[in-house]
Amino acid sequence: MRKQIVIKLLSLTVIMYLGLMDVAAQCAMCRASVENNVSEGESISLAAKLNLGIMYLFAMPYIIAAVIGYVWYKKAKKNRALKAS
Repeated sequence: MRKQIVIKLLSLTVIMYLGLMDVAAQCAMCRASVENNVSEGESISLAAKLNLGIMYLFAMPYIIAAVIGYVWYKKAKKNRALKAS
């Protein structure tokens, strides 16, 4: 039962992350910064780097939560096996 829940949560996390790869939205301050830099003639790659940074910051809490959940699941499974034997 718990294994199914963990698999569903991990699947949902991956689907959410992959679904957001196409999203080009940014916060108002980031968007203003990028528009200002692009209008001054700087490289457009700044926007791509900023968007990548935003996606990195967005994904890290979910990755950390997934790792903690996995470790918790493995530890609970090990304790259950010890009690059964």
